[in-house]
Amino acid sequence: MPTRKPKNPELAAAASNLAEAAQHVQKAVSQKVDAIGSAVSAEVDKARQVASTKHGRAKRKFDALLNKAEERLKKATDKARKALRKAVQEAQTALDPAKSPPAKRAPAKRAPAKKTPAKKAVAKRAVSKKAATKKVVVAAGGAA
Repeated sequence: MPTRKPKNPELAAAASNLAEAAQHVQKAVSQKVDAIGSAVSAEVDKARQVASTKHGRAKRKFDALLNKAEERLKKATDKARKALRKAVQEAQTALDPAKSPPAKRAPAKRAPAKKTPAKKAVAKRAVSKKAATKKVVVAAGGAA
């Protein structure tokens, strides 16, 4: 449909001015919306960065606590294993002393054998002969 020209030139000028003004308003409003959007985007980025920083700190703290707990658990497990092995070994030695290792058993003490009277007499004669030869050597002047 063809547009009609207004017969009044002032109305035509006012309409064109209104059209220009509408374009200026539209441009200004779109610039303000863009500025608000960029400001909101910047604030969201800052909030995201703060959240990620706090998340990173929290994660590091959690990881540190988790590592400490794992170390404690490992130490406790090792200690429990050692205690269990020791208890089992003690129970085995208490229940079956015949199978205990020989290094741990104390050696049995033997009483010295009693000398018979015949051996005592022979031993006394041998001692007396040695004593007699010593007396003779001392009496001779000690030159041997």
